[in-house]
Amino acid sequence: MFAAALVAVLASCTGLVIPLVLKWIVDGPVAERDTAGVWAGGALLLGVGVLEAGLFALRRWLSARPLAGVEAAMRADIYGHLQRLPVSFHDRWPSGQLLSRATTDLELLRRFLSFGVTFLLVNAVTVMVGCIILLSQQWTLGLVVLGPFVPLVWMCAVFEYRYSHAARRAQDQIGDLTTLVEESVLGIRVIKGFGRHRSQARAFRALSERLLGTELEKARLLARIWAVIMLLPELAIGAALVLGTLQVAQGHLSAGTLVAFLSTALALRWPVESTGFLLALSNESATATDRFFEVLDEPLPADVLVKSAPERGTPDGPRGGGLRFSRVVFRYPDAPDGTRPVLDGVDLHVCPGETMALVGATGSGKTTLTALVPRLHEVTAGRITLDGDDIGTLSRADLRSRVAVAFEETTLFSATVAENVLMGADGPAHAAMPALPPPRPGSGAQAAPDAARNSATPDGAADDRVPPPGRLTPGAPPLPGHAAPEHRAGKPAGQRAGLDRALRVAQADGFVAALPHGSATQVGEQGLSLSGGQRQRLALARAVVGRPSFLVLDDPLSALDVHTEAAVEAALREVLASTTALVVAHRPSTVLLADRVALLSGGRIAAVGTHHELLRSSEEYRRLMSGENNEREKERS
Repeated sequence: MFAAALVAVLASCTGLVIPLVLKWIVDGPVAERDTAGVWAGGALLLGVGVLEAGLFALRRWLSARPLAGVEAAMRADIYGHLQRLPVSFHDRWPSGQLLSRATTDLELLRRFLSFGVTFLLVNAVTVMVGCIILLSQQWTLGLVVLGPFVPLVWMCAVFEYRYSHAARRAQDQIGDLTTLVEESVLGIRVIKGFGRHRSQARAFRALSERLLGTELEKARLLARIWAVIMLLPELAIGAALVLGTLQVAQGHLSAGTLVAFLSTALALRWPVESTGFLLALSNESATATDRFFEVLDEPLPADVLVKSAPERGTPDGPRGGGLRFSRVVFRYPDAPDGTRPVLDGVDLHVCPGETMALVGATGSGKTTLTALVPRLHEVTAGRITLDGDDIGTLSRADLRSRVAVAFEETTLFSATVAENVLMGADGPAHAAMPALPPPRPGSGAQAAPDAARNSATPDGAADDRVPPPGRLTPGAPPLPGHAAPEHRAGKPAGQRAGLDRALRVAQADGFVAALPHGSATQVGEQGLSLSGGQRQRLALARAVVGRPSFLVLDDPLSALDVHTEAAVEAALREVLASTTALVVAHRPSTVLLADRVALLSGGRIAAVGTHHELLRSSEEYRRLMSGENNEREKERS
């Protein structure tokens, strides 16, 4: 960067040599009618021009690679930081605002670093050197040309203040617009299903018009300052021309000096006139930098919360192994003061190798409790231990190597079935999923979701005997880097065996084998080329593929039909027999997978026992299992 700026300064200063050469030509060869001297002067001008052009080209070459590297590094920094920020941060921030900071704002920064910074320095040096030349040639005319400098500085300061506010509004509005577009794309089925495309279009148009108004305000501010910046120097040069002509006529100034003076003044026009553009770019970049560091300055949560672990032999030590919640309290960080905690003194012990079902009414905090185990949220008070180890003493990497989670809302990525499932396995082979190209137009990808729905059972779980199309059409070659399983090289045998086992446990092996390229078939963004039941089974396979010591399942069978649910439960019993599991359940069939059941009510564990014991002893549990509680909620609504 320094070398590029230095070369640019040299190139600009080289341009100021041209007026001095013109002065020598006019006062020398032209005045003396020396033809050879004129030709020599012309050749010298040509050489200076070629040198200037070569230096500018060298400046561009020197700055391109480092600046591209800076942009890439900053983009990697913000992405890595976003991955490490807590879930509560992502709950607060619209995704469009984060996307615009990682794309639009970084593009503005790159433009400023590649062009703005260099030419602010170049223009400043050029103007300083030019002013020295002007004053040394004829100081009276130099003062005339420099006269508008003071009002220009004042007007630029006013412009910078107003333009920075408008630039910030525009970039925030771009983030809002990005959020709306992303939500519309991800929710296109809901929009079409309810016929809300017109209301979405109106919302988009309203945000676009608001952004248009802000951009027009920026354009008006820029037009005004540019008009002033261009007008005042032109008036000053015109006045200098008149005064200089009079001095030449009176014999006080040579023609060559006047030509050199005016050429130097004209050479300074671009550095002065570009001030408005550079100020606008500087303000936009300053705003982009503020927005970028708003995210990057967000503090990361501590990887280890508690330095000292409990001593072995304590109640939370080996004798109290398994998964234990001790007086756990949790309140969301952004909850108003005085709000009752979502969880208020939860005490629960899941013994080693035991499966505990967690039951409660809607909104009782079941999902929140399960999110505390992998530390997606941090407990407000109390502690959670795994085999006697406080999870606060474990690094997140260590903790999440012990615990696997299947969430209620299934999320799949734009990758193959195998890559989605193996995200839950240990080892680096699955750690980074490659960027996949979009399907080719006309490849049948658009029809895939509909075909999958047509082959699905009423609950949305596709019949395994009917292969729902994936993002690739049958018979089409695999996408680059995603060959069919039998042709994939480099997949370890153990990893392949683990994948097959996980798919069998989740009863997903049948429909996966029927996909065009088996487990190498792309599932598309959010897995929308698959049915809801298929997505849920892949999420379950992802949770069990790593053979975790602790398994947390949040209503893992809600999207399955009765027959598929029974098959999954039968296979899942084998997995649960060798792990400690906490399963959020809403149906009696899921509850029967568990050794014991915990009833969560009022932010606390109200009762613990077997399914039949709670049916006898807890009226609230009987209501939940019989569906009476759900009927009452419907009546209230």
